[in-house]
Amino acid sequence: MADQIPEGVQTHIPNVARMYDYYLGGKDNFPADRQAAEKVLEIIPEARHGALANRAFLGRAVGFLAESGIDQFLDIGAGLPTQNNVHQVAPGARVVYVDNDPAVLVHGRALLGTNDNVTIVEGDVRRPGEILGHPDVRAAIDFDRPVGVLLLAIMHFVPDEDDPLGIIATLRRAMAPGSHLVLSHAAVDARPEASDGVAKVYDRASSSFVGRTGKEIVRLFDGFDVVEPGVVNLPEWRPEPGTAVPYRNIGSYFLGGVGAVSDGG
Repeated sequence: MADQIPEGVQTHIPNVARMYDYYLGGKDNFPADRQAAEKVLEIIPEARHGALANRAFLGRAVGFLAESGIDQFLDIGAGLPTQNNVHQVAPGARVVYVDNDPAVLVHGRALLGTNDNVTIVEGDVRRPGEILGHPDVRAAIDFDRPVGVLLLAIMHFVPDEDDPLGIIATLRRAMAPGSHLVLSHAAVDARPEASDGVAKVYDRASSSFVGRTGKEIVRLFDGFDVVEPGVVNLPEWRPEPGTAVPYRNIGSYFLGGVGAVSDGG
């Protein structure tokens, strides 16, 4: 990645997208990212499992939506491209990846620029109106038809003062009936004593971490009809048959769910 560092990128500051890449076992990260990620792993050793579970949840949820007939996706806070991206899980679908990180944009365009069905756009989840109104988004996504909107492991970097409920409501109002929201969010219920330590690491990174309880995360689905099995720890969301589901019965630690927009939505 070093030969693709865009101007202005500060490699000495831990970056949440590159830290996530490190958790996943990727190579698109720098020493500052690895050091910060290792500090998180010292506090929560299962953080790497959470990142991998989140990636697997993306695959299952997008596969579910594709099988339901959705053929266009808006992935906000997409992060660095890795294996089993949305366009790979749903081949032939139109996909818009949105991120506010210049390194993510450069790297993503280098890897995905030849795919006519894939668009990569600069945007910030905290300003959803700008994303929805972006000309490249409007050219790729027909909001009069069902769309899958993905907010995976991004809302726990959005503080309450930026109105996460309002952000999601803005997105919901733009989604036609039959559309679905896919959302995942780290929860603090199972390890409340670890939240402050993790937050202190991310306070020195590109985005601060916001610890929320399971009840607070469920509220993010207000206005959607949540599909079965509800908002659950990621490995428990429609696991593949025969798959062992770890960390059962320890409380909420990394929740995910899929919410549908009804005709009255």
